[in-house]
Amino acid sequence: MKRRDLLKGGAVVAAGATTLAAPAIAQERIEIAMVSTWPRDFPGLGTGAQRFAQRLNDISDGRFQVEYFAAGERVGAFDSFDEVASGNAQIYHAADYYWKGKHPAWAYFTAVPFGLTYTELNAWIRFGGGQELWDELAGGYGLKNLMCGNTGVQMGGWFRKEMESADDFKGLKMRIPGLGGDVLAQLGASPVSLPGGQIYENLISGAIDATEWVGPWNDAAMKFYEAAKYYYYPGMHEPGPMLAAGINKDFWEGLSHSDQVMVDAAASMENDVMMAEFNANNGASLTKLINEQGVQLRKFSDEIYDSFGEAAEEVFAETVEHSDLARRVHESFLRARADIGAWQKIADQEYLRQRNRVTGI
Repeated sequence: MKRRDLLKGGAVVAAGATTLAAPAIAQERIEIAMVSTWPRDFPGLGTGAQRFAQRLNDISDGRFQVEYFAAGERVGAFDSFDEVASGNAQIYHAADYYWKGKHPAWAYFTAVPFGLTYTELNAWIRFGGGQELWDELAGGYGLKNLMCGNTGVQMGGWFRKEMESADDFKGLKMRIPGLGGDVLAQLGASPVSLPGGQIYENLISGAIDATEWVGPWNDAAMKFYEAAKYYYYPGMHEPGPMLAAGINKDFWEGLSHSDQVMVDAAASMENDVMMAEFNANNGASLTKLINEQGVQLRKFSDEIYDSFGEAAEEVFAETVEHSDLARRVHESFLRARADIGAWQKIADQEYLRQRNRVTGI
């Protein structure tokens, strides 16, 4: 055979190989409708959900075609759960404690009073059996859920008056969801659950007396200071609230393993990025609230915190009576809090105490 024939033959083989390989490369595009509980472009929460949607498109090189719907654009904020569970949409981005009316264990997968920080919650979910319990809970509703964001320790809330004792919560109508709302109910308050886009108008109108939301960065954007000047810390109700990507279970199970890994990776990345973004913005935002808006920063007294703790025990006692799953979730949470918390006490907490003492922070 002549050399040029060998070259031609090689070219034919190469061309044939390219033709044969093409179908394996050109995979079918997957359309995904993503709904959320956040207003569009809302700092941190809304932008984080949008970033997650875009990352799914990017990480799949465009094979995932995600169409994102902010709260109210396709369904109401609190309708996101049913929209995905029913299969009408494929993913939601939300705080799972919004669904505690369906089952109280949902609250543990966002935040509960005297619960886990961001670091501790990640450890429980990934290595302490939390994800397996979350899978069991979510699977009963046709969902598969993943960690997809965190705000870190939240503030205690905005109040029109100073909160000098636990008695000041009696008769107070406050926007506070999850088990934190149940704790305040034990103290005589009337907790209200409102999506973010409805809080300001209710606070300004006097329909509610107080509200919690997130922290300085988010709260400044909401302009709560126009109705309530007293800004309390720390929030006992959300020490490290985790946000979730709730995925329709049939859709999830229909994905290839590599596609599942991509979704998991995108959610995990947003879990880290959102926390970093909140840490980067909260300090400067708090300074502006105090210096430019006249916000009065206040710390809850130990007496009030003790009352929170007593009320929380009552709430937890009721929660574990709900079902075997609620009991097992709570017991797993308690083990994680004790084990991880014991290390945090001599690690992060003691280091921060000494660092701040020495450097004057």
